[in-house]
Amino acid sequence: MNPLLSVAEARVLGVLVEKQCTVPDTYPLTLNALVAGCNQKSSRDPVLSLGDTEVQEALDGLKARSMAMETSGGRVMRYAHNAERALALPSQSIAILAALLLRGPQTAGELRINTERMHRFADISTVEAFLNELAEREAGALVAELPRAPGTREARWMQLLSEAAPPPAASEGATSGLDAPRDSPALAQDVGLLRDEVAALRNDLAALRAEVEALRNERRS
Repeated sequence: MNPLLSVAEARVLGVLVEKQCTVPDTYPLTLNALVAGCNQKSSRDPVLSLGDTEVQEALDGLKARSMAMETSGGRVMRYAHNAERALALPSQSIAILAALLLRGPQTAGELRINTERMHRFADISTVEAFLNELAEREAGALVAELPRAPGTREARWMQLLSEAAPPPAASEGATSGLDAPRDSPALAQDVGLLRDEVAALRNDLAALRAEVEALRNERRS
């Protein structure tokens, strides 16, 4: 049976995995750094506001599942993840799970972009291969494919580690949102997915604009 994480535990685990790759010089993380990472307003969906006590309790829960550990040395206690060993997964799969834990449901294409600093996948098909492995895992699925939102080419994937995960994808024979009544749950879910997709695209566009502006400033200086 898969470990079911709380919202705080899922966020803490995702941050530990992310920061190991993005800020290796300060990893393992102190509690203060971990709280800051959990409450980032960028690259997080949903945005949370966790306190020291909540993050510490989440760490205790992860340690009880052997998914996090304390490291000694220095003046303060530091924390690292143990997800690869605890879940018996390669680093590529852990990177995908971390992105899903931090940013919510995403397409394979979005995951390839959002995992780039944790692991650089050669192409989208490689991401899809790892997603399928996670979905067909003998010990229990860790991801599931969501119904394709209207007007989109790619289906989105959700993680199954956290209690905050949305409901599983509907079966192929289920009524689609386009055929459903206006007040039906199916249509409401499709509209919600489409809004999330637009929000994710806006965030990516804002990030690209910031990178372009930074490059322009470098050339001017």
